[in-house]
Amino acid sequence: MATHAGELTTAVRTVALRRSFGDRDVLAGIDLEIIRGEFVALIGRSGSGKSTLLRAVAGLDDSVAGSGEVWVPKRVSLVFQDARLLPWLRVLENIVLGQTGAGIKERGRQVLAEVGLGGRERAWPHELSGGEQQRVALARSLVSEPQLLLADEPLGALDALTRIRMHGLLRTLLRVHGPAVLLVTHDVDEALLLADRVLVIEDGRFSLDLHIDLPAKRNAAHPHFVRYRELLLASLGVDIDAATPSLDDSQEIS
Repeated sequence: MATHAGELTTAVRTVALRRSFGDRDVLAGIDLEIIRGEFVALIGRSGSGKSTLLRAVAGLDDSVAGSGEVWVPKRVSLVFQDARLLPWLRVLENIVLGQTGAGIKERGRQVLAEVGLGGRERAWPHELSGGEQQRVALARSLVSEPQLLLADEPLGALDALTRIRMHGLLRTLLRVHGPAVLLVTHDVDEALLLADRVLVIEDGRFSLDLHIDLPAKRNAAHPHFVRYRELLLASLGVDIDAATPSLDDSQEIS
């Protein structure tokens, strides 16, 4: 079970975290620390333990066999690959669902405007495109001003052009709101465009912990970007000569 992190500089800490399914250890003693405001991307092959780690940090795996300790802050939000909007609620109602306190609807309108959907408060989810629905999900995750945002492939279902636009929006919003972020993604370029640090997980352990030294406005043609990309793809066992630099399925590790 996740408990609240006590140190002001720490947003997430796990110690000797293990999770098992049957005879298989999916997480094999993970030690992880994420500091406040840090953006960490987690990549790896399918079955490597990415989503299992995210669920453990989120406290959503109480029924799974395992051990170890997890500390998180008090305010944690999650965003998933699908928007998970309730179809019988309008957009603003979806955003503030479960939130209380004076001015919460005004706060919901504010974050809706921040994601570029000001004026769509009374729209129904089915009236929105997939990208717009995911913007609403992002607004919902930020309305509580979380100290930690957990994101499980939140852009994975979007087309390439919409994903590029969402990358810019995410960078802007996270600078404004300042949560620590743990992002699970299959996309190496997405990790490099967004994260301060990229972790590669393999067989339930971290095989690479890469700190990203790139300008705030990132460019895939930057020499450091290219070098980081080569390191990450090699760590994932990808033939670098066969990989292309565009944001398409050729970079997604399945």
